[in-house]
Amino acid sequence: MENQHAFALPRLHRWVRDDVAYILPMAVFLLITAAGDHWPAFFPASYVVKTVLAGILLILLWRHYTKIRWDYAWLGALIGVVGVVQWVGMEKALLHFWPHYPRLSQDVFDPMHIGPRWWLVSFLFFRLAGPALVVPPMEELFWRDFLWRTFLAPNDYRMAQVGEWDWKVFAGITALFAAEHIQWITAIVWGVMIGVLLVRTKSLGACIVAHGVTNLLLGVYVLWSHDWMFW
Repeated sequence: MENQHAFALPRLHRWVRDDVAYILPMAVFLLITAAGDHWPAFFPASYVVKTVLAGILLILLWRHYTKIRWDYAWLGALIGVVGVVQWVGMEKALLHFWPHYPRLSQDVFDPMHIGPRWWLVSFLFFRLAGPALVVPPMEELFWRDFLWRTFLAPNDYRMAQVGEWDWKVFAGITALFAAEHIQWITAIVWGVMIGVLLVRTKSLGACIVAHGVTNLLLGVYVLWSHDWMFW
C-alpha cells in the first residue's frame, strides 16, 4: 500500500501543467470578482470565497511555481511603504485636478452596514488578509513571473530568467497590470516601481513583500479613514 501511494502522488501532480498552475488561481479569483460585481448582495461573501479558494489553489499548486528568492525583502518592504503613499496621494491628486478621472465613488461599498457583527468582523479580516497575503503571491507569480517570462520566451517561459530585461515586456506587463485596475494611471506608476524592483533585484520575493505591504497599509488606511473608495 505504501508503494502505491508513493506512485500515486506524482501522477496526481502531473494532472495540472505548470502554466495552468499559474493561471488557475487568477482565473478563479477574477471570475468570482466579476460575480460579486454583478450581484452586489453577493459581494461580501464573494470576497471571502475568492480569497479562500485562491489561497487553497496557491498552496496545492505551489510546487509548480518558480522557487522564490526572498533577497532584498527589506527593499520590497520599503517600496511597499512608498507605494501606499504614492497610491493614495496620486488618487487624491488626480480626482482633485481631473474631474473625469475614473473613480469608484458611485459604487463604493461601505462594509460597516454588514450585519450581524460576527459577519462584519469576518469580512473585514478577509478584506485585509486577502490583499496582504493571498493577492501578492498570486499576482506577482502570474504577472511578473509567468507572463513576463512567457512574453520573453513564448515557446517555453522557463527558458527566460526571472526579471530578465526587455523594455517591450516591461511596458507590456505594466500596461496589462494597470488595465486590471480602474485607477489605471496610479496603477501604471505602481507597476513601474515593482517592475524596476524586479529587474534590479531579480527577486520575486521582494516584489511579493512590496505588494503585500502596500495592500496591507492601504487596508489599514481605509479602516482608519473610512475612505472606502480605496477598497
